[in-house]
Amino acid sequence: MSFPKPYADFVARLRVLFGFVMAAAFLWFSAPDGVSLAVGLPVSFAGLALRAWAAGHLEKDRELAHSGPYAHLRNPLYLGTLTVAMGLAIASRRWELALLFAAVFGLVYLPAVELEEQHLRTLFPGFGEYARRVPRLVPRLEGGKGAGKPFKWPLYRFNREYEALVGWIAGVAVLVWKVVRAA
Repeated sequence: MSFPKPYADFVARLRVLFGFVMAAAFLWFSAPDGVSLAVGLPVSFAGLALRAWAAGHLEKDRELAHSGPYAHLRNPLYLGTLTVAMGLAIASRRWELALLFAAVFGLVYLPAVELEEQHLRTLFPGFGEYARRVPRLVPRLEGGKGAGKPFKWPLYRFNREYEALVGWIAGVAVLVWKVVRAA
């Protein structure tokens, strides 16, 4: 799927705003119970872990990432974000939130992926070969070239991925509070 560049530029600038809208909808509409938390939170944590793993291999605009999860898919941060959102939607017990998260991912995040990949093509001459070898969002399971490069905590911190962890903890706290309050 390809999005017109003016549209992609426009929605890429609004990603943070859409994030706040989704967070507000999540806070307002979620209706979790113990079972939904038990199913959804591990899914969302898996997405958070994927994001963390990716952040520890990402040197933005300095080196083309091709180690860790980048050996298996080109956009592990986006897949991690989608997985976190799916897990939180499951935990919230609201299909409407799942639909909202899916729509925002499709209409906002996928165009951002295209823009970022265009940027990487201009920045790194080897991106085209990497893109032919490594899928965009659906990971290949076999090992890839560069898969053994180590995770680096300084990159995790530099990429400020701890902010996603803090946001996830806040979301979990809201869900748990709603379950306790309803009991």
